[in-house]
Amino acid sequence: MAATTAQPMSSLPSGLGVCTTAPDIFYLPELVFGGLVWILVASTLITPPNPLGWVMFVSVFCFVMTFLWMVIFAVGGHRNSSGWAAADFAYHGLAAFFYLSAGVDLAYTTFLVKSLNSRIYHIDIAAVVFAFVATLLYFIHTILSSIRWKNF
Repeated sequence: MAATTAQPMSSLPSGLGVCTTAPDIFYLPELVFGGLVWILVASTLITPPNPLGWVMFVSVFCFVMTFLWMVIFAVGGHRNSSGWAAADFAYHGLAAFFYLSAGVDLAYTTFLVKSLNSRIYHIDIAAVVFAFVATLLYFIHTILSSIRWKNF
């Protein structure tokens, strides 16, 4: 028999359940990897400001929104409403799309400026990797949120 989570997929968690149930267990890794993208891109010289400005917007926006979303879920502000389950699916789908576009922009920009400075190049490579890890985490969260919304 398969192991069960603390709450069924047909309800929204609150309190510490946010850190122990699928898909909400992904909140903390999303914050960590999104924060790493934010820090790494901010620590380098922003040579082409347009694509890296988009990367900074995405990383800061998703970091703040994911933190607020996690707090709302932790304090039970959703009141176990199916509308919140749909909004959870929509937000994480949008965040996955944003991070995918930001990761591609960052990878392309990193490829173009690879010969300028070795230290900045290595930091940008790390930021690209973390952006794609964040994309994967948000995508998995989106899939699991859609399953939860469907079962609601």
